[in-house]
Amino acid sequence: MLRVLQEKEIRPVGSNQRLKVDVRVIAASNRDLEREYQKGTFRKDLYFRLNVVAVHLPALRERRSDIPMLVHWFLDRYAPGRSIQITSAAMKYLLQYDWPGNVRELENCIERAIALGDRCTLDIGDLPATIASGRPESDAIAAPVATSSTDLEDIERATIQRVFEQVKGDKTLAGRMLGISRATLYRKLKRYNIEHRAGSPPTQALQ
Repeated sequence: MLRVLQEKEIRPVGSNQRLKVDVRVIAASNRDLEREYQKGTFRKDLYFRLNVVAVHLPALRERRSDIPMLVHWFLDRYAPGRSIQITSAAMKYLLQYDWPGNVRELENCIERAIALGDRCTLDIGDLPATIASGRPESDAIAAPVATSSTDLEDIERATIQRVFEQVKGDKTLAGRMLGISRATLYRKLKRYNIEHRAGSPPTQALQ
């Protein structure tokens, strides 16, 4: 691995010749590698060869506005062409859960719901018990802030704003991504004073 990173060459098994390679390496870890190499549990030379551009990805609970988009991406991935809808109640539970397993846990949750559900609508009953009950898997990960109605409103506002910007004001697509009806979307846009399209009048004028 060090030779690949430093010299950009490999030697296939059973061969005496080295071949040049032109690749970009993206490495990920859930451990603090700087601390690990300082402790002697990770090779220092490998760390510095890998650590050219470092990107810190926050835990999923710190970027809850990503959850609706990830949910629909996984729905399309594991049930292509099915157009499975998710109820607003189920989405609310997904938004307030802490996701100790991050995106991988969310992916497993959606895959399980598709496998065990009716492949038409994903509702609370299709979610794992730890999520449907509103209790995280570990008491150590419990986050009282997630149960606050004010904070849930802030999360909902940020989520709708972000989704609406991504779909460039397409209300039908935004409603599908958020798992809510068009009428509900209108009410929430008005409630949070979110403009439906850049350069267009605010949502109040849509009613």
